[in-house]
Amino acid sequence: MMERLDDTDERILAELAENARATFAEIGQRVNLSAPAVKRRVDRMLDTGVIRGFTTIVDRNALGWTTEAYVQVFCHGTIAPDQLRAAWQDIPEVVSAATVTGTSDALLHVLARDMRHLEEALERIRASADIERSESIVVLSNLIDRTRA
Repeated sequence: MMERLDDTDERILAELAENARATFAEIGQRVNLSAPAVKRRVDRMLDTGVIRGFTTIVDRNALGWTTEAYVQVFCHGTIAPDQLRAAWQDIPEVVSAATVTGTSDALLHVLARDMRHLEEALERIRASADIERSESIVVLSNLIDRTRA
């Protein structure tokens, strides 16, 4: 069961979303709490699953992974979402994956260095589960992307 957050918790979450490396003291100054009080609240939100973890956002241009595609995956029969997650979670080129409505079973967001790298990643994706076929849509340019820093 998800706990109810108060305004201070929400402000702490906003501060962490802005800069997850901020110290508890820095966050405390912004939300008018002591560093130990911020730590207690963050620990509670971690324990209750409000905060599921911390991550690093890597500039894909720094990696040289500038080829981007959305891949519709069509499976043979029915495959549970957990099986698909397990099949794709260790493929680093898959930056996100979701089950979807419509004719395809899943939609993957894939990044690669170039078309050859993308083709290799697609081969691994198709070999990783009971997949009938896939359809790829290569991105020409991103017009709006609010998920990247």
